[in-house]
Amino acid sequence: MVGTVDAMAESEVEFVGRVIGTEDSTPLSFWVAIAPDQYLQLDDVVVTDRELPGDAESVRLAGVVTQVRARHEGARFDSDVFLIADGVLPAETVEAAEVSTTRVEPETFVPPRPGAPVRRAVGEERDRALLFDTMDRRLPIGLGRDGEALFANVDFLDGTRGAHVSISGVSGVATKTTYATFLLYSMFRSGVLGSETANTKALIFNVKGEDLLFLDRANLRLDEESIERYRKLGLPADHFSDVAFKAPPRRNDPNAGPDTASRTTGVSSFYWTIADFVTGELLPFVFADAEDERQQYTMVIHQVMRRLSEGEPVGEDGKWRVDDVTLTTYHDLVELVVERLNHEDPQVASDWAGRAVGMGTINAFVRRLLSSQRAMGWLIRADIARRDDRAIDTTGGKQVTVVDIHNLTDRAQRFVVGVTIKRAFEAKEETGQRKPLLFIVLDELNKYAPREGTSPIKEILLDVAERGRSLGMILIGAQQTASEVERRVIANCAIRVAGRLDPAEATRPEYGFLPTAHRERARIAKPGTMFVSQPQLPVPLVVEFPFPAWATRPEEAAPDPDAPDPFSGLPGS
Repeated sequence: MVGTVDAMAESEVEFVGRVIGTEDSTPLSFWVAIAPDQYLQLDDVVVTDRELPGDAESVRLAGVVTQVRARHEGARFDSDVFLIADGVLPAETVEAAEVSTTRVEPETFVPPRPGAPVRRAVGEERDRALLFDTMDRRLPIGLGRDGEALFANVDFLDGTRGAHVSISGVSGVATKTTYATFLLYSMFRSGVLGSETANTKALIFNVKGEDLLFLDRANLRLDEESIERYRKLGLPADHFSDVAFKAPPRRNDPNAGPDTASRTTGVSSFYWTIADFVTGELLPFVFADAEDERQQYTMVIHQVMRRLSEGEPVGEDGKWRVDDVTLTTYHDLVELVVERLNHEDPQVASDWAGRAVGMGTINAFVRRLLSSQRAMGWLIRADIARRDDRAIDTTGGKQVTVVDIHNLTDRAQRFVVGVTIKRAFEAKEETGQRKPLLFIVLDELNKYAPREGTSPIKEILLDVAERGRSLGMILIGAQQTASEVERRVIANCAIRVAGRLDPAEATRPEYGFLPTAHRERARIAKPGTMFVSQPQLPVPLVVEFPFPAWATRPEEAAPDPDAPDPFSGLPGS
């Protein structure tokens, strides 16, 4: 990249202006006066050269335009604009652009000289300016303002040198979940994972509507322009091809069919048997909502778990027997625990509650346990024939698993998220291997890992954020407000993304990765525009990702090719 272009015609190198002499130039930023017949817009990439004294190698500085301004030179008052427009007062209209340096080659940090020609970077020079040539594995993350592909270094995403993604933005406008699924799609279809692609898994929690229940269907609204944008990114315009869909069982359904409205095929229900609940030590996740975080249940919870674990399984359907009582439903389990905690024999009550535990704590535990039946009664059961497909599989099976929890109460959502991530994390710990990778997409991260308080879910998410990289467990978290998420979770995210931001939220220190101009732009960003920060680049990339090629809502979904023909067998069919 070093050298000079003085011998080349300015038109051949897309000359756009010269370094200004009325503003300070530094090795990190400088201003460019734009030529009358040229223009620069935000996010354009430019290059200039600095000749050094003697035989020293010339220095090439490349950067991204972060601000553009226009002014009249020669005007003193605001009202002079009218005289200038009428030709009465002489003045010149000058446009200038501020450039933030992204690369200096060789690394001799000197400022560009005033008057030095500046050119627009295109092709290979653009890629070098944005350090794409230093990325051995480039993940397409969207298109730039120039319509060309932009990339992220997969090493900072898959745990090689960093891991985890944080996506923030206003609900309904920032398209956080859509961008998260686009990153997954790019990961699976761009080839950056090489031979590991087939083994890599993704777990997506669907928390809003049934929009993610059609990832395996083509999008009927996809047009030729969108297909061309995928082509520029080197990606096929296709849907996810290997997806499993899981939904909670329908209430009062003896067959435990999946509780979905818009999709009736290709979905199976998930639940936990009583034996799963006891042996997996899942009781703490029953006490994982905001109210429980303020209580002192820990001793009672662990004592009750210990007493339950002293039982044994009964039959093949997941029943459990403890103290000669067979537990078939969650109601049975709750009734047994409550009866033992309130037993007339103080020794029995103490054995289940723990020593030196006050009645106030026991009664608070009992109230919360009783109230959990309404939220989770049909998720923990052994009253139906055991089904192997009840489990949420993150190690085998399909490449992508979508877990629909939007119909559940807040408390049940916390239980499902916490238990599923806990079991996935334990499975990765058992193998002790980073590969195959597991990506977890979780919206509303501020609810599960809030800045204040503690809970079992927050603790497991902290484990994922801090130790998941070494285990190949990658979190892609989305939230409206990063300022309300546990700092340690955000701090461990190597890739940070922001869409449309609330003006007050944009001023928070969690968005320090955005320069002032980018924060202002984030307030008016349109859907599909994201600001992506990665460790290798000093300036966030402003990307526009293409319209999803997969259906993002029921009305966009192409017909299911595997669905039975409703007219088959009729006369004339």
